[in-house]
Amino acid sequence: MTTAALIVAAGRGHRAGGAVPKQYAPVGGIPVLARTLGIFLDHPQVDWVLVVTNPGDRALYEAAVPAHPKLLLPVAGDETRQGSVLNGLSALEAKSPTRVLIHDGVRPFVSPATITAVLDRLATADGALAAVPLADTLKRAGPGDTVAATLDRTGLWRAQTPQGFRFAAILKAHQAAAAAGRLDLTDDAGVAEWAKLTVALVPGSDANRKITTAEDLALAEQMHASPHIRTGQGFDVHRFAPGHHVWLCGVKIAHTHALDGHSDADVGLHALTDALLGAIGEADIGTLFPNTDPRWKGAASHLFLEEAARRVRARNGSIGNVDVTLLCEAPKIAPHRDAMCTRIAEILGLARDRVAVKATTTEGLGFTGRREGIAAMATATVILR
Repeated sequence: MTTAALIVAAGRGHRAGGAVPKQYAPVGGIPVLARTLGIFLDHPQVDWVLVVTNPGDRALYEAAVPAHPKLLLPVAGDETRQGSVLNGLSALEAKSPTRVLIHDGVRPFVSPATITAVLDRLATADGALAAVPLADTLKRAGPGDTVAATLDRTGLWRAQTPQGFRFAAILKAHQAAAAAGRLDLTDDAGVAEWAKLTVALVPGSDANRKITTAEDLALAEQMHASPHIRTGQGFDVHRFAPGHHVWLCGVKIAHTHALDGHSDADVGLHALTDALLGAIGEADIGTLFPNTDPRWKGAASHLFLEEAARRVRARNGSIGNVDVTLLCEAPKIAPHRDAMCTRIAEILGLARDRVAVKATTTEGLGFTGRREGIAAMATATVILR
């Protein structure tokens, strides 16, 4: 099963004002379109990304969008959004994707979790779209801007993107709508509904707002500048058992004993995994990877840490820095500290200077002082946007 993401960015965006169309306006120093593309290019279920652009914006596109193995050459848009989407779908036909996500280029705050939810819903429906239940009371205007009626908002949702579809079905629907002269359908779910396809609603987010006006751009800048900083902590202990090496922070170290555990018993990575999970309010490592599950028997602990990092990214978050302290009398940690930091940085995709590993003894006190095992403490900072 393959998935393409079609990013619609051919509009001129006059309501936003500014020297360039809104999709090329900077937010936090990065063009809106580049931010949007980055989310889809990084998503593990997306195989190709194609942008529909205005031919007159080619220089702006080239300046804003860096090359990427998943990114296809852009195609020209049409006078209408509906026509632009059809141009993009026609260009993607050569790739024969199973599924397609259609997304507004000026929605740069969509979360990876929303993308995943839309794709998952395609298992049981022809299409699915991110949407938010309507919360505001609706009024119908009468003469002289007076209120003529209050409308029932029960069952009403605000449509967002991405809107996902089985590729062959939505391509056929767009072609049929164009042939029938139905060019007034305001979104791709509307095209699918006109073609009698089943379209499901997937809960979206108010953060996934479309940048339309200058006020929206200002708010987007504020959202970028005001991240939520979270801190998590983790603690873990493993006793010694017969063996000839230990795993600590992803590094294999020769020792007189091994650490006892259901997995490889890497006490440092276990504490760090819990720190990341704690920062985003998730369940702990023992809940997600229980020692009663045979899948994790002897498992390498970097798998647990990678999953914690994936969950951070699914929350539209990034890892600021991580810090691990190992408590033991032996083995000596100093000769391996740099390798440990490097390995953690590789697992989490961080710069080396955002990872710290330290060690201390307990001056012969307690179970670590008696050389019965090793303990680890960890903290992690997560930035949620």
